Amino acid sequence: MCGRYTITITMEELMLRYFISSANVPFHKPKYNVAPGQMIMAIINDGQQNRLGELKWGLVPSWADSPKVGSKMLNARAETAWEKPAFRELIRRKRCIIPADGFYDWQLDKQGGKQPMRIVRSDRKPFGMAGLYDTWVSQEGVKLSTCTILTTTPNELMEPIHDRMPVILHEEDESLWLNRRIQTRAELDKLLVPFPSELMDAYPVAKTVGSVTYDDASCIEPLSS
Repeated sequence: MCGRYTITITMEELMLRYFISSANVPFHKPKYNVAPGQMIMAIINDGQQNRLGELKWGLVPSWADSPKVGSKMLNARAETAWEKPAFRELIRRKRCIIPADGFYDWQLDKQGGKQPMRIVRSDRKPFGMAGLYDTWVSQEGVKLSTCTILTTTPNELMEPIHDRMPVILHEEDESLWLNRRIQTRAELDKLLVPFPSELMDAYPVAKTVGSVTYDDASCIEPLSS
């Protein structure tokens, strides 16, 4: 799964990476411990250009009775998204990218405890996680735009850590993922695969990342042996 991640690069670096000329984000600072339920940065394509804005992490389908369901839809399994009522239309026409430069997961240790691990690209470059988004409107007309992160089976690096991992897109595939004209499962399923383990690293970090109150550079420091 993907329940915490980091995005520590600057707004300028992010806009340059995704060819964005302007962004609808009021303020951005490095985030070392992004958590469910928060407003997170996401990229969509409006048919002409990429746009950067904020979505709430935890999908609320447009037809949902209550926004409370969002807490149960942080992730969507790529293998079943085409059949699930909450995701099957979104994967065809409402796809987004969640930019990150690392994510956390918890590995069972020999004592039965859980050791948080930070997983990054081996070149430490930022990457895009495949996401879906939707807009829910309350009876009072208040709009809530939300998203979920797609997950897939683990690669060799992730197998000892967790049985799921976020779908990380290759840079050359990002424009295809955002292209709303592409809606066939055959074309999109090719992107929903584990990112190559040889292009990734994982290292232990302090257990303080388990608390959302910790959100500073200490969260990503390698744990001293």
